[in-house]
Amino acid sequence: MHISVIVPSYNEFESLPELCSWIGRVMDENKFSYEVIIVDDGSTDNTWKVIQQLSSEIEQVKGVKFRRNYGKSAALNVGFEKAKGDVVITMDADLQDSPDEIPQLYSMIVTDGFDMVSGWKQKRFDPITKTIPTKLYNWAARKASGIYLHDFNCGLKSYKNEVIKNIEVYGEMHRYIPMLAKRAGFPNIGEKVVVHQSRKYGVTKFGIERFVNGFLDLMTITFVSKFGKKPMHFFGVLGTLMFFLGLLLFFYIGGSKLYYTFNGVSATNIADMSSFYIALTSMLMGLQLFLAGFIGEMISRNAEDRNQYHIEESV
Repeated sequence: MHISVIVPSYNEFESLPELCSWIGRVMDENKFSYEVIIVDDGSTDNTWKVIQQLSSEIEQVKGVKFRRNYGKSAALNVGFEKAKGDVVITMDADLQDSPDEIPQLYSMIVTDGFDMVSGWKQKRFDPITKTIPTKLYNWAARKASGIYLHDFNCGLKSYKNEVIKNIEVYGEMHRYIPMLAKRAGFPNIGEKVVVHQSRKYGVTKFGIERFVNGFLDLMTITFVSKFGKKPMHFFGVLGTLMFFLGLLLFFYIGGSKLYYTFNGVSATNIADMSSFYIALTSMLMGLQLFLAGFIGEMISRNAEDRNQYHIEESV
């Protein structure tokens, strides 16, 4: 099979028939064999009934229904597990992603050799309250990951099947799939300018909280990518540094007290000095951070996947 199209959907019953018809037309024109996997993420409207109807009318359409709303990452992860196509394409269900982009996204994987290709909505039909935070978020993601994409969160992406079978999308990590792919050993990530269409049906399902969650998820994946299997390299170094800075300050305070005492100079009681408590706090925090790194190492070394590596080939 050439292509699997994965469509996460939440309360998008109005747009699904038009989207499936559009996808089918593009696939037939380019003679692609394909499947469309629509994941109903706990919709409260008639989305599942529409999916069932489409599945009975169109052989290539398949559906998965969640019992409740789990989020886009969960929907994508289930879609990735079920996808059989050589190239996997994800797109949103709201018709803001154009299926006309599919042939070129497919070609960039098969012909140009990219591991994955991310869409870039260069011209967006979104309010400024959404576009400005998005630009800031993309800037932070570029700096943290070293992957220079303009639009990390674009729903329109294409992948080699091998890529999606080697990553796990959880929580709200769908924003950082390029980072997950790079971490899994697929660094050849491309970008394509895609058409962003204005919303035709319904309303957006994302609020302002996604920017806060996105920033926290960025911190999580950055830390896990760099220190997930070696937490002592972070906590141990930071803890040791804080401990010895506190210890040096403590020696300085103690040495000064002894010097003044032996020379008959009146000096402030150590217990009355704020720097003494700063030194003590620094040493305690350093010790706690070091122990956190040590415990993290013990957990990491006992994890089931501690020696699982992505081997490309062997002879």
